[in-house]
Amino acid sequence: MDWSKRDFIRCLGVCFLAFGLTVSASDLEKERRWAEEVVDQLFDGEPVWLLTDSVRFLSLHVVPESGHGGGLLILHGRGVHPDWPQMVNPLRVALAEAGWHTLSLQLPVLANAVPGADYQALLPEVRPRIEAGLRFLERTTSGPWFVVAHSMGSTMAVHALTQMPPLPVTGLALIGLGSGQGGDGLDPDGTVFSGLSVPVLDLFGEQDLEGVIRGAGARAKFDHRFDYTQVKLDGADHFFDGHETELIAVVSGWLNRKLAQ
Repeated sequence: MDWSKRDFIRCLGVCFLAFGLTVSASDLEKERRWAEEVVDQLFDGEPVWLLTDSVRFLSLHVVPESGHGGGLLILHGRGVHPDWPQMVNPLRVALAEAGWHTLSLQLPVLANAVPGADYQALLPEVRPRIEAGLRFLERTTSGPWFVVAHSMGSTMAVHALTQMPPLPVTGLALIGLGSGQGGDGLDPDGTVFSGLSVPVLDLFGEQDLEGVIRGAGARAKFDHRFDYTQVKLDGADHFFDGHETELIAVVSGWLNRKLAQ
């Protein structure tokens, strides 16, 4: 019997369904390309491959020269990678220099120019990656563990950390959050955000995206049932270009205060 390529692909899909295998909504080919590029050009830290039930994905681990044993998961923004030169690399390197183990995760991604609302389909894949990252930090550090996230990574972190059961995360630093009365449509009334139960830093720039600024204003008026700190960084845009030093100082200062409590 002659099989066409189309027949083979159709049969493969049936086999996935028959054996209950999970098919990722993330663009895994894009993840593979990012991983090749990142690992080939990596200067700071070491690549660590982590596993969920359905995906093997890249993370980047930086071990501090000295420190307190705490760990940070670093979550990037929409469609990029765990060593993105804006925001992500400065955070993961500088916070390691400040004494933290940093583990920057590759989050699920979609094709370029896809609207933020389309990332709704990826939200179920985020928590398993965070859990895999926390398992790694549990093996390699003494804790506590925090999440530091930017933009879409912040939105994903909020959704993941409001699911049950609770994750062993001590606090959440959200930078340029667009959900929770923001602009990406993934938490339009802030219901998910309001369900957080860990200390939160809500950091944004004076010149940030319109949806981020609007969302920050709305979140400041919420009846917070958790330890909540909001900071607006004067002159900064969504990527804090030219304000990396101030960004690191705010995040590091907040982390150290939570560590001391």
